[in-house]
Amino acid sequence: MLKSILTCIILAASTLLSAQQSKPKFNIIAFYTAKNDQAHISFVHEANQWFSKIAKKYRFSYDSTANWDNLNAKFLAKYQVVIFLDTRPEKPEQRAAFQTHIENGGAWMGFHFSAFALAKSAYDTNWDWYHNTFLGSGAYASNTWRPTSAILRVENGKHPITKKLPQTFKAQPNEWYRWQNDLRKNPDINILLSIDSTSFPLGTGPKQHEIWTSGYYPVVWSNKNFKMVYINMGHNDIDYEHKYGDTEKTLSQTFGNKIQNQMILNCLMWLGSGKQTK
Repeated sequence: MLKSILTCIILAASTLLSAQQSKPKFNIIAFYTAKNDQAHISFVHEANQWFSKIAKKYRFSYDSTANWDNLNAKFLAKYQVVIFLDTRPEKPEQRAAFQTHIENGGAWMGFHFSAFALAKSAYDTNWDWYHNTFLGSGAYASNTWRPTSAILRVENGKHPITKKLPQTFKAQPNEWYRWQNDLRKNPDINILLSIDSTSFPLGTGPKQHEIWTSGYYPVVWSNKNFKMVYINMGHNDIDYEHKYGDTEKTLSQTFGNKIQNQMILNCLMWLGSGKQTK
């Protein structure tokens, strides 16, 4: 009988351990639009595949949706981390739900176009809290062209996101953004990565203003008042000059870089941990 009891205890313990191991550490929901600009569409498809793959390896759950109406309190309650892959919410109720979620401790990661705002465009400068208080960047100011690689420099090596990254590394090809606000003047902003001066000239044109020859350009940063990180990467290089069927050929992959991928993984694990870092 004692042997039977011991067997039951072992089986129960084994079942409990298996359940604990199968339970995700945290849950991620990614929102996307993937309708405009083949470079952004390509990135979204690539991102969904990459995040789904590493979710299994690092034991978190990853869901994605193109339905921005899911940006509501009931839906978000299931998730610890929200990702904007390419755009931002436009409806007032979606924006309000997102702000409340963030102010109540929710975590967020945004890529590339998710921070874009330009007056009198389809993505107007009509969300002050998001662009100035939360992101700190303000409106979009300009970009490099054509998508090219840049050498990035770690600005804060003590943050969990930059932990064990080399001081400089070569990023994947990207369309790099410049912003209206100087993030160095904002005490709430923690700049983690910027473009290293060895990258200049950055861009190939053909327009001269699309080629950067000097300046300071943050590309990854966090806001000390929120659990968030913005990543400027998210624009694959595309063969715009030649059509392949109904679309253009993707010439580069954002997730084709071991060091850059480690930085993004560091972001996820930090955001999912629930720990804040000033």
